Amino acid sequence: MKSTAVFKALGPVDLRNVGRDEMLRWMVLLPVLLALLIRFGWPFAVAQLQTKFQFDLSPYAVMAMSYLTLGTPAIFGMVIGFLLLDERDEGSLIALQVTPLSLNNYLVYRLGLPVIITIVLMLITLPLAGITSFSVWELLLLGVVAAPLAPLLAIFLGAFASNKVQGFALTKASGTLFVAPLAAYFIGGQWQWLFGLLPTFWPPKLYWLLSAGESGAIGVALVGLAVQLIWIYLLGRRFNKVLHR
Repeated sequence: MKSTAVFKALGPVDLRNVGRDEMLRWMVLLPVLLALLIRFGWPFAVAQLQTKFQFDLSPYAVMAMSYLTLGTPAIFGMVIGFLLLDERDEGSLIALQVTPLSLNNYLVYRLGLPVIITIVLMLITLPLAGITSFSVWELLLLGVVAAPLAPLLAIFLGAFASNKVQGFALTKASGTLFVAPLAAYFIGGQWQWLFGLLPTFWPPKLYWLLSAGESGAIGVALVGLAVQLIWIYLLGRRFNKVLHR
């Protein structure tokens, strides 16, 4: 079955599944809501801290904004991960093997869709947040580097969680991976590259690099993509084993 046919066949089904699940509906809207919160909440927070505690928060704007490169793919990774858990529990994934839609085509669709959505939303949410500005090319580069985190998180949930309850627990546990770039930001220097083994390091690092106008953005983007693809491959092997138990 062609990829376009897969999107036509499964797209409406996914829309219905998300539409009838209140939690998933809210999660889909979160990236835009988060961007609006930063746009209007950040100046207020800076002013309040300056007035009440004489603490200047504005130097940390780049660090705070860089988390949009993690939040958007993480949200859609969770959505797709929970859909994978539902379909695995219902036996839908195994049943695909006797239909015209192969399991591989299904997974390309299921994991490719959040990549496309993440790239599009990065082009929208970063300008919407309004704290820092990038060219369209820079926004696109950030979107491409951040996007693989969505299927990576989805496969992670599918590979290690038995149900949605465990999925929530694993999502909370994986929060430490999203805190790691915060430590890297404050460490700085050569030592921060040690965090490069973590897939969540690279989108914020690229954001910091572009914000500072430093060179090497393409190199960081390529290495970041390579690291994330390696993690996707390793988790994909684990997911395949779990699926065929």
